[in-house]
Amino acid sequence: MNASSLTDFHRPSYHFLPAANWMNDPNGVIQWNGRYHLFYQYNPDGAYHANMHWGHAVSDDLLHWQELPVAIAPTPDSPDQGGIFSGSTVDDKGTPTAFYTGVNDDYTVQVQCLATGNDDLTRWEKYAGNPVIGEVPPEMEQTEEFRDPYVWRSDEGWYMTVGSRIAGIGGAVLLYRSSNLRDWEYLNPLFVGQRARNAYMFECPNFFPLDDKWVLIISAQFINHQRSTMLYYVGRFENHRFIPESEGVFDSGRAYASLTHVDEQGRRLLYSWLREERDVAAQREAGWSGVQAIPRVLSLDGRGRLCSQPVPEFKTLRHSHQSYQAGELDAERLPIGGLALDIEAELDVTAGVCGLEVAVAPQGEEKTAILYEPSTQTLRIQRRYDPDVPHIDSALQGLTHPLDDGEKLQLRILLDGSVLEVIANQRTNITSRIYPSQPQNSGLRLVNPAAMQRLDVWKVSSIWS
Repeated sequence: MNASSLTDFHRPSYHFLPAANWMNDPNGVIQWNGRYHLFYQYNPDGAYHANMHWGHAVSDDLLHWQELPVAIAPTPDSPDQGGIFSGSTVDDKGTPTAFYTGVNDDYTVQVQCLATGNDDLTRWEKYAGNPVIGEVPPEMEQTEEFRDPYVWRSDEGWYMTVGSRIAGIGGAVLLYRSSNLRDWEYLNPLFVGQRARNAYMFECPNFFPLDDKWVLIISAQFINHQRSTMLYYVGRFENHRFIPESEGVFDSGRAYASLTHVDEQGRRLLYSWLREERDVAAQREAGWSGVQAIPRVLSLDGRGRLCSQPVPEFKTLRHSHQSYQAGELDAERLPIGGLALDIEAELDVTAGVCGLEVAVAPQGEEKTAILYEPSTQTLRIQRRYDPDVPHIDSALQGLTHPLDDGEKLQLRILLDGSVLEVIANQRTNITSRIYPSQPQNSGLRLVNPAAMQRLDVWKVSSIWS
């Protein structure tokens, strides 16, 4: 990290991002010889989307990451000459094997490629027979939206899902099968959406067993890229088709392009890209763009809802704990604050609209409110900035969050510079990006103290030396 980064209070201190430049989707996440490897979309030339490579970082604890040299770069006059797009990595009998989407110069042709790595995953050799999937199925009628291979092994061999769309119908997840990872047979669409209801294009499909069900997570692009979000479906995998039984929005904010894997502890871990909400000029001026979310452990609850919580290792970064019980707080403004916090709160929503405000300016003129409205069962994030700063998105964010009978609202809030991860009852997520105008705009305030049943606040240590 350079000296200017240390004075950039928008730059996260405990979320991973490279020292500089653009980063987006997590790629190829895998635990190899005990170490966690995170690859990611990376532009070595600047803080803007272009010239995609696979960046590389490694960690022993999912918290402290060491940035390594670029892992996979485009090769001129090859199927990936225009960029190395997203994908996944598997263990093929002791050989790390990565799958990614290669693109041409204007991204209008997208194909699936393979590379094998050495034992520390720092050097990769591309398969001479690339692309391993070079043609789209006939029902696609297009080649420019055919990407993000996700590969897993079953008793029947290897499977791959690829994100795409069917013209006039909607997003589609395509299913392939192979016995050797080189020769792939197209089976059928695993799942097809409805364009008006759940997006015209499905990106970054993850399909995996969890408990006794199958889960499909997709990053959904709506018409003309006007909106994008992460959706999930829980159901059955029968005859090479996915049959959803329940569904939901995994994150309605700025988390996107999630990727999962199973670690050596048997945990299904999820990584996500956190998108910016300031304009391209501001990102270029900062010299960095994009952040990785704190990895999450996934589970299903008794009603088939997909749940997540930060990996328990994260708690080792906590310090300076302050705890309050119901009735101990009657003032709205709290004596603790900062821009690197971990907050756990339990609220009784029968008391009315309630929540917390973070990054509050000394006079309250600038703040971000996390609010629950019982009448509509809605969780919202409201951001208030200086009106003279036009390059920051301050649109209202939110989604419905019905509580079960007698259930209290439980909030987990990770605030880290410009990153705000909000998890409600482990099953509803809104990830936001906030950009306070001054570092002293760091107050913490209650909304409706009468609703507060329990509040725990920790400061969080930086992961950087």
